[in-house]
Amino acid sequence: MDPSRTLAKDLPGTVVFDLDGTLVDTAPDLTAALNHALAALGRPPVPAEDVRHMVGHGARRLLERGLAASGETTPDLVEAGVPHFLAFYADHIADGSRPYPGVEAALDALAAAGCRLAICTNKPQALADALVAALGWSGRFAATIGFDAVPRPKPDPAHLAAAVAAAGGDMADLVFVGDSITDTDTARAAGVPVVAVAFGFSDRPVAELGADIVIDDYAGLLPALRQLAA
Repeated sequence: MDPSRTLAKDLPGTVVFDLDGTLVDTAPDLTAALNHALAALGRPPVPAEDVRHMVGHGARRLLERGLAASGETTPDLVEAGVPHFLAFYADHIADGSRPYPGVEAALDALAAAGCRLAICTNKPQALADALVAALGWSGRFAATIGFDAVPRPKPDPAHLAAAVAAAGGDMADLVFVGDSITDTDTARAAGVPVVAVAFGFSDRPVAELGADIVIDDYAGLLPALRQLAA
């Protein structure tokens, strides 16, 4: 954040975002990578719409769910599939992934208001950085913290705290924005407000996530943040 910029009094000082399903619709590329790994293991593909509800807990959990959709899943099968998944995904990180409508306008508005912005994701750090760079977002966030950059990832609140600290923010003046029960559980454990997006990768109805506010699109983000800041 520019030191000369004054934070708008009606917004939180720091806003931290989940990445997949919150800022970016990564389902096309995650689906392609999952199905590549499943094919290497002799399994049939999983439809993209099903993959949307499997994301959010890291590559191994995604592979577990993908394998379970077509039969038996074992730790050995998951471990055998992980290298196929990660290598393919790294090579196709943003073939079909796109920011959700209104994301960049909302990020611009928050930055102009003086908010610190960060990402807290259960993506591996290298892949999170690669996706952010591929989208041309490298200068938008004060910090991006992947699951392997901390001892215990989300829903452990220390992951969120690490993102806030890396951004130079304050846990007492923070709102977290996510799309899944992992995100809302993280926020609750950290004792901070949380906004849930209704269009992400949740494996359950968004109304069941326990968020303070649910938004249907990014036009609703700043009003929601102002409501929570008030």
